[in-house]
Amino acid sequence: MSSITNIPENSPHILVLGMGGTIAGLALNPEGSPLQYQAGQVGVEALVGHIQSAVPEGVKLVSHQLANINSRNLTDAHLNALGIAVREALLDAAVKGVVVTHGTDTIEETGLFLQATCGKLALTQSKRVILTGAMLPSNAPGADGPSNLLDALRWASTAIDNCPGGIYAVMDGRGCMAMDLAKRHATALNAPLQNSPSSSVGLINPSWLSCVKAVQAAWNEDLPIPREGEWPWVEILTSHAGARAETVAQWLKSDIQGLVLAGSGLGGFHDAWVEPLDKAMAQGIALVRTTRTGAGSTWPNIPEADAPGCRASGSLTAPRARIALQLALNAAKQANLAGKPLTWQDFFARIADLPEIR
Repeated sequence: MSSITNIPENSPHILVLGMGGTIAGLALNPEGSPLQYQAGQVGVEALVGHIQSAVPEGVKLVSHQLANINSRNLTDAHLNALGIAVREALLDAAVKGVVVTHGTDTIEETGLFLQATCGKLALTQSKRVILTGAMLPSNAPGADGPSNLLDALRWASTAIDNCPGGIYAVMDGRGCMAMDLAKRHATALNAPLQNSPSSSVGLINPSWLSCVKAVQAAWNEDLPIPREGEWPWVEILTSHAGARAETVAQWLKSDIQGLVLAGSGLGGFHDAWVEPLDKAMAQGIALVRTTRTGAGSTWPNIPEADAPGCRASGSLTAPRARIALQLALNAAKQANLAGKPLTWQDFFARIADLPEIR
């Protein structure tokens, strides 16, 4: 672990965990082609050092480089390491808050993962975990990373009565619950949260805050983090015109444990998939339906009745539903080993059926 301000790590501080991404990227020709760049090139210590002079007085920082990757290459092992690091930080009395610098391509998955595995702990420890990133590389004109990082640090370090502990995200001057992240634009500076219920970081919206508290009150218990190498295998399949039965059937010969079906409209899927999906459920493969539209919820038994082995995703998008299903399958396995007769549907419902912030 590297210390930005050379303070003892048992002194009160904000912990900054670096995961790479565009915020740590470098463009070869930043003036002419800022979007042609390599992500994960700048260390988190340098990122924090760049904005050190603007950090609020009295806020001490310690950084730790967990990874420095293009987030499109995020793996289960990366999530495992991040989840463990966040949990340890939340239990460390010297850590007053956590900021995670992350690539925006898969920040959606990480936001859901941290809420599901660390959300209750963050609330009970009265600490905020703030995800942030950037849409422009660090050396591009008008790079948004420094301001996003500074906003995240300010929010992580402000009084807890301003907003309760929990898992949040900050981009372009606004904050949201990290589980609501969904990158739905290729280049907009607020892409990861432009369609998410959010609030100005500088002045918390009371209506938004009230909804956040309702979600947190309904989140009763964090799910276990799968051990490295033991993450359930779950894939996403998108229904489309001309879909073939073979798209599903090929997975029946594998060790896959779950499929997320990104269906059309209300979450329906091509009739060609009905027979192979019935076989998948007969083999014990877990199925979750969601919509490929990018907005709106997928409700149970709409447009058709769901089979017993298939569950609607609620407001979870396909990437978030995949993480939720992985965690639910793992939690059910751990519960059964402990003699508790719970199913993956029981654990998935804890995530999918949370109150929705509108």
